[in-house]
Amino acid sequence: MPAWHTRRVSDEELESHSLVDLAVSRLSREILSGRTDPGERLVEEQLTRRLGISRAPLREALRLLTEQGLVEHLPRRGSRVATLSERDIGELYSVRDVLERHVVDTALPVAAGTDLGGLRSALKAMTAAAEGGDRLGVADGHRAFHVALAALSGNRQLSLVYESVLVKIQLYMALNLRREAERTAGPMDGVRRHRRLLRAIEGGDRDVIVRELAAHGSRSYLE
Repeated sequence: MPAWHTRRVSDEELESHSLVDLAVSRLSREILSGRTDPGERLVEEQLTRRLGISRAPLREALRLLTEQGLVEHLPRRGSRVATLSERDIGELYSVRDVLERHVVDTALPVAAGTDLGGLRSALKAMTAAAEGGDRLGVADGHRAFHVALAALSGNRQLSLVYESVLVKIQLYMALNLRREAERTAGPMDGVRRHRRLLRAIEGGDRDVIVRELAAHGSRSYLE
């Protein structure tokens, strides 16, 4: 039997994998919460001390974050928080709109008995975050809701592309988290909009679904 059939994962490999996951989770949360600025350098020496990990899992975490579009690697200059131009943002919203229209055309109205658990779970998490004043949690719930919506198409590749677009849009919107907190419209407004959208999906009225998606606006993400 080939060696790769019998090889067992070592404790060291498991520990390294968990450290990578920890670093990805911590750094992505910091970036998407608006606690870091676009273009801010990610200094390895500082990060290894702060996260309590060695350079190997940190570099793997930075590589994964680069794949997600949250971090940029600059040759001979290290890594930094990703930056997005106005053109980038406009293109991302255009791609999002195209993908959502495809989902509406191919997956909605949903067939009887379709599992909408992912949508309901995301809405529940979004509601709890809004009630607790956790704006990042609201944004994460929003993204999870729309990813679950895209999954109704049954097209896995579409779902992967769609989520990657939403993560980059969330990076852009993270810049406005502090300003969002000062707005009169609170996070519960977004929860109510998603409740209406879920009811429209449950009801199977395609026109209402399209109208509720349009209510998100061309530049809306967190609300």
